Parts: sequence; C-alpha cells; structure tokens
Amino acid sequence: MTPRISVVIATKDRARYLERAIESLAASAGAPTFEIVVADNGSTDDTRAVVERKNETTGLPIRYVFEPQPNRGKARNRAIAIAEGEIVAFCDDDVNVPADWLGAHSRAHTDSWAVVNGPILNVGSYDDRPTPGVANYSRAYLCTCNASLPRRALADVGGFDETFDLYGWEDTELGVRLRESGIGWTFAWDAYLWHIKPPQQNTVEVEARKAVEKARMARRFLSKHPGRRARLATGAHAVNVLRGRFLMPEALLAFYAGVATHSRAPGWIKAFARAQFLDGVYTKELIRTLSGRQ
Repeated sequence: MTPRISVVIATKDRARYLERAIESLAASAGAPTFEIVVADNGSTDDTRAVVERKNETTGLPIRYVFEPQPNRGKARNRAIAIAEGEIVAFCDDDVNVPADWLGAHSRAHTDSWAVVNGPILNVGSYDDRPTPGVANYSRAYLCTCNASLPRRALADVGGFDETFDLYGWEDTELGVRLRESGIGWTFAWDAYLWHIKPPQQNTVEVEARKAVEKARMARRFLSKHPGRRARLATGAHAVNVLRGRFLMPEALLAFYAGVATHSRAPGWIKAFARAQFLDGVYTKELIRTLSGRQ
C-alpha cells in the first residue's frame, strides 16, 4: 500500500535521539498510513543499527539512506528520492511528536496545495510537554523541523540546493522557490511537536559554531535571491551592518559570553546575554563574509 505520508528525518551521530523520535512516531494514534525515511548524513555511531532494530520491533516501514558528504540538503534529497508518500513531512531527530502529529499534518492537506508548518516547542527534556501558545507562531515559509508538503511540489522545484553545505538557510532557500512556484502556505496549530534542547548539550559554544556557519551560508542565499526581502531576512542590510561594525565591540561580546555561561547568573539574564552574544557572532561573521574576508 502506498503511504499517505513519508516522514524524512535527517540525522548524524545522534542515534539515541533518533530512537526516541521513531518511538514517538510509532505511538501515533489514528494516523494515516506512513513510512519513515532516515537520511543518515555520515554517522559513525550505531544509527544504522537503531534503524534496523526499530524496523523490526515497531512494525513500521523504516528505510535508510546514507550520505557521507556533510550536507543536510543532499542527505534529504536522497531520502526524498526514495520516498513513496503523497506528502513528505520533515522533522528533526531530536523531536518528540504527539500522537496526532501525523494526523494533523494530513488533515491540513485535505483541501489545499500548500506547505504546512506547525508550532515548534523547544523544551529541555522529554518529560516537558507544554501545549502551543501565541509565542510559538511562526511565519517561516518552510522550517524542516516541523513541516510537510506534497512530494510533487518538491520535485517541481528540484528539491534542496546542495550547494548549501554548511548549517543554515537551505530550507529557507527551498521555501523561496516553493513560494515562487505558486504553492500556498498554512500554519496548522494542531500539528505541533516538542523539540528537545537539553541545556548541557545546547551549549553556547555549539550555537556559536552554528551562527558562524549560518552567516557564511547567508552569502550563498543572497547570491541566489538578492532582493530586499532576503536582505532583511539575513540581516544583510545597512542598519544591521552599521550596528555590527560600531555597536558590537569584541569586548562587549566577550562580556555577554561570560554572563551567558556564568553559573550564578539568573536564568533570564543568562538567556538575554546568550541571545545578544549569538546575534553578535552571526552579525560579525556576516559582515566579514559579505566583505570577502572569509
């Protein structure tokens, strides 16, 4: 039987997270027919063994593709190439989905030709299961942590651009091409999921590395879509560039980094300092990249 939905999960060296994500999908209640396609982007842990074990124990059709080159878009394209579902749903390996997640995405596609996004609730552990609120609304056109769309729409625009070989912007860039192709957009409140972000792993150092890579990929995004909307989205506009050059001295960023990692600082102050530091890291690297110094 052809599945209604193909759930594509890109992963690398996160077997334990992937296992929990598959288990939550296996607990879906009243879901449409679905398959899981795991896009392994060069794992050296026991990711493949986890997939094989879950294929046997859950009774779900779970398929596996391996892409050794570090490139999430390329890995997802390989998964899409073997997907059989009418709809392709994307989620990350570090998610926990409610029992109705697949059903909610399926219902949102009943009468529409559209990209469907759902709320993403960042939580510290698998035990945290809040319900979505206004703060979880997003106008992002395509966020592959929680999105679905017709498989034919992906084929029509050629899938992910594989020249985005670092972290960031590859799903946004795909979203631009989808929007330009005329496909609609829907935000489905009941298609929410929990995104697991343990503080001990989601460190400032990890996020800073991502910020640097995202800034570098912004240049590639702008080379394809140089319009005003893209410049505003990436921060590559005059006001932000001036802010980065004159209002973000290195000493201030070092101060923010210190506060963000200080064990005795109040939580809200650490969160504020962390956000300011990561914004500064991204903006500084963006300026260097745009000026050709990277």
